[in-house]
This record gives sequence, C-alpha cells and structure tokens, in this order.
Amino acid sequence: MSPVRLRHDRVELALHILQEGEGPALLLLHGLGERSPTELPAELGAWPGKVAALDFTGHGESSIPQAGGYTAEVLMGDADTALQHLGEATVVGRGLGAYIALLLAGARPRAVRGAVLCDGLGLAGGGREPGSSSVVFPNPAASAPPDPFALAELARDVRPPDYATAFVRQANQLSDLEQPVTVACADRPEWLEAVVQEPGVGEARPAAALASYLVQLQAASLQPGPEAC
Repeated sequence: MSPVRLRHDRVELALHILQEGEGPALLLLHGLGERSPTELPAELGAWPGKVAALDFTGHGESSIPQAGGYTAEVLMGDADTALQHLGEATVVGRGLGAYIALLLAGARPRAVRGAVLCDGLGLAGGGREPGSSSVVFPNPAASAPPDPFALAELARDVRPPDYATAFVRQANQLSDLEQPVTVACADRPEWLEAVVQEPGVGEARPAAALASYLVQLQAASLQPGPEAC
C-alpha cells in the first residue's frame, strides 16, 4: 500500500498504514537510521485499531532536506504532523523514536493516548551536554536514505535529563491517563534514568503497556458524555 504523504514545512513525510481498524490508533516511530516496518510487528498484533508508522525526515520514503539541520525537535514536528492526521494515537517509539515519543507526549498530552518507550538505535543521543566542537562532514553524495547528515547530527543531539523530565511533568499534569508515559527499555541512558524516577511514569514490557492503554481508552469511550440541558 502506498504511504500517505504529509507535509511538514518543506519536507514530504511518508506515513505507512500497516493496519486498518476501529478504535484507538497506534503510531510507530522508528530508531535512528531505520525506517518504518513494512508489516505489522507480531508483538503489536493484538491492537484492534489503525496502526500507522512514520518515516522521519531523511529516513525511509520521506524526503531528504539539503545540508542537514536535524534535531530531535524537528523530528517531533514530523511526529506531530502524523498525529494531527490521525487525530489522536497511542505512540510506540524505538530508540530515537522513543525520545521523540516522550517529547510528543509532553507537547500534545491530550492527543497522545499513552507513550511507550522501547530500546533501539539512537536512544542515548549525545548526552547531557555538547561534546567535541569538531565539525562532522558526512558524504553529501549519498542520495539514498538514511541521510548521512541525520546519522551524524542526531547521534550527537544533546539530551539534558531536566529537559526530558520537563516533558514528563507536562504529560503528567495535562493528560487524563494515570501513566501517560511507560518505559519498556533495558538500556537506560542518563535522560531516561531521570524520566523513570518521575512520578506517574510506568515500567512494563511493550505488550503489557499497550494492553493497559487499550483498556483505559476503551473504558473512556464507553463513558457517557454530559447530559443535555
């Protein structure tokens, strides 16, 4: 199936629909240098609703900008564009996608119906502070994704723990879910260790986390709305 084409600034994003269905949507965010899966992963097979997977800028079938300029916030804009298309969704992120899922949960706490953070490439980023001031010169001749500028720049993307926890606190404050963020990672870089220590952050395997969110969302959909005057 051809992906849905979405526009984020000057980039054309590819949103792959892996499954149609009724009920809550699920949005998958891949790791650094990866692309969306072509089929629904087996561990997500119990999800009854639509499942969509986004190719970040410079990855998969999304377009490659000129001369880089990649940050986690740019990719959060990618994910927000996909979220606006879906309306609302539970988000599962791997590696780099896990960090983006966390940022999105804090930035769009009403639309993100739970964020599950999983191990994968690009999870650590560049640490809490900027590292070497040396300039990286990727091979500009590479035309196929992933963009070498994306690999070089996002691997060095700074991730201060207090910045990550600010997004957790906003999600906790503004989401109506008991645990808007669930950590399913074995690897715990410094920013993620800080996230796990925050109240309201759960820890569970991906399948268990999704089952819990699905129960909460289905229960919420059965609640009667306000009575008419």
